[in-house]
Order: sequence, then C-alpha cells, then structure tokens
Amino acid sequence: MALVRFDPMNGFNSITRKMNDFISDFDKGLSVEFGGFAPRIDILEDEKTLFVQAEIPGIKKEDIKVKINEEGMLCISGEKKRTQNEEVNQDNFKQIRTERNYGTFSRSFILPDNINKESIKAKFENGVLDVSFEKSAPEAPKETYINIE
Repeated sequence: MALVRFDPMNGFNSITRKMNDFISDFDKGLSVEFGGFAPRIDILEDEKTLFVQAEIPGIKKEDIKVKINEEGMLCISGEKKRTQNEEVNQDNFKQIRTERNYGTFSRSFILPDNINKESIKAKFENGVLDVSFEKSAPEAPKETYINIE
C-alpha cells in the first residue's frame, strides 16, 4: 500500500492565481467610486488652535457653506457643478471617460469641547478651505467638599 501525502492548501494557490488574473483583467481601465463628490479633509492642531483644511478644487467660494450647530458639530457643505465649455457642444459628443465627481457634498465633524466657537475664521484660496478655531482653556473640574460626621 502506497502512502499519498495530502495537502489541503494546494488547491487554494491555483484558485488565488485565477482570481488575481480575473480581477486584474477586470480592473483595467475601470475606476469605481461610490457616492458623489466628497472633499478630502485634514484636521490639525497646535497648542492654541484647531485647523480644518478641505480640498475643494473647481468650486466657487459662493457655493460653500460652513456652519456650527449648537451641539458643536462643524458642517462643511456645498455643490461642485459641472462646467460647460462654450466651445464644446455637449450634445454632439459621447463620453469616453469621466473621473471627476460632481454634485452636492456635506462633511460633518464633532468639535472638541475646548473650542471657542466665537473665534471661527474661514478662508478659501486656491481650492483649499481653511477653517480655524481658537482653543479655550479647559474648565477646571468642580470640587465639592463633603463634611465628615
């Protein structure tokens, strides 16, 4: 009687290679993104200030709204509109590839408690929205002394 060594993982290598080949063939020239336009956000801080930076290329300052609600949530919203080139009649062309996203967007972030909401400053330049907040000194915890009987 001959002994045959069984390796249960041997078949998985072949399946993995076939799946990788299939995905790489499928992926050529295809870019899939879910949802509409959403600006990329960086949040930074130093000792005195909290900074929020949003990349919003191709949008006008008038199309951006920045607000803080009473719960301390910062909301950056707006709309990135598709621009029409006057020289190109869009009806006569078929679309070959579209990688830019358009549409309304809204990004919200809960601000820390030590933010002075009255100190908000916002500036939009070269497609980057800079929002800054001064930090307030944290409230000292209240202590209550208890009389010992």
